[in-house]
Amino acid sequence: QVTGYLDDCTCDVETIDAFNNYKLFPRLNELLQSDYFRYYKVNLQKPCPFWEDNSHCGMRDCAVQPCPSDEVPDGIRAGSYKYSEEANSLAEECEEAKRLGAVDDSLSKETRQAVLQWAQHDDSSDSFCEADDIHSPDAEYVDLLLNPERYTGYKGPDAWKIWNSIYEENCFKPQNVKRPLASGRGESFIYLTKWVSRVCVEKRAFYRLISGLHASINIHLSARYLLQDSWSEKKWGPNVTEFQQRFDEVLTSGEGPRRLKNLYFLYLIELRALSKVLPFFERPGFQLYTGNESQDAAIKHLLLEILHLAKSFPLHFDENSFFAGNKKEAAKLKEEFRLHFKNISKIMDCVGCFKCRLWGKLQTQGLGTALKILFSENLIEKIPESGPSYGFQLTRQEIVALFNAFGR
Repeated sequence: QVTGYLDDCTCDVETIDAFNNYKLFPRLNELLQSDYFRYYKVNLQKPCPFWEDNSHCGMRDCAVQPCPSDEVPDGIRAGSYKYSEEANSLAEECEEAKRLGAVDDSLSKETRQAVLQWAQHDDSSDSFCEADDIHSPDAEYVDLLLNPERYTGYKGPDAWKIWNSIYEENCFKPQNVKRPLASGRGESFIYLTKWVSRVCVEKRAFYRLISGLHASINIHLSARYLLQDSWSEKKWGPNVTEFQQRFDEVLTSGEGPRRLKNLYFLYLIELRALSKVLPFFERPGFQLYTGNESQDAAIKHLLLEILHLAKSFPLHFDENSFFAGNKKEAAKLKEEFRLHFKNISKIMDCVGCFKCRLWGKLQTQGLGTALKILFSENLIEKIPESGPSYGFQLTRQEIVALFNAFGR
């Protein structure tokens, strides 16, 4: 059980649970089923900018990158030799990941029509994320409801390399703290926790947001695990053992509950952003345009209801404690914060499993949008009631990512 107060906050776990489970989540879930929020445009073909991507299996439209033939063990290529144990399990993992990780990109004709009409804006200078070029021929719309975030068979050194890069390079940690690439399930970040308690609130918050995102992803793959896979049916459901290995206090040497508290911290940050962005969506001229007039009006009404509800939350995170010191230092730290986070969004293009890449990109863009909102408070306050909002703008991509990430 995770209970009690969250560090750096006046809020506790119980207040969030009651507010979310009974008031906010049922409405949010309804919003995310709508056409406007279920289609996300993403480029899953971008090359990894940080290292040569040599994922060992998969196909273009599936979970991971194709294997160069010279890396495939001879036994698998020829098919007639006796497989070595390692080659055999590699071949099975390849097949499993390929099957489980395929992204379903089918869209109806009507939806394609509406999708063409969605307006685009861009203001990357203030962005916390490396935005996809959504006009690229490789970018395509994906139906998020057809591609739920769940276990895909993506694991091992490749998956670890991603998280290792995120924690190693992007969490403001002292240079002398090194962690070897972990393998297996011993996800111990105790070395990080020791210095987290000693750094300033901003750097601590940054680490906790990344840890919360990591926890969210691990919870989803534990909650939607492949429990049964036979020719007659596939059955997905909660895998308690998988969950315990990641979060049980004893099995994680005390780290698990802290990770879960970081998830609540992430929730508070994104909730605070929703409460702050209300003026942008409240303008009469703002539309969630899909082409279905009555549905669009109903969804905007539901969206505003959710934002007003977010605003009514009694124990919001106080972001005024962020960057509140010396102005010059604060500006420098904020820019560092933005660039670190932008780097993390780029790392998502190194994820070998396409379905994991899809949800990784969406959730980092959602969190990046929340940070952009929190750091644009002055601009949001100046938004005119009618006419364009020049100072502050959100693209449709950012809006869809923000609400879906919060839904996660």
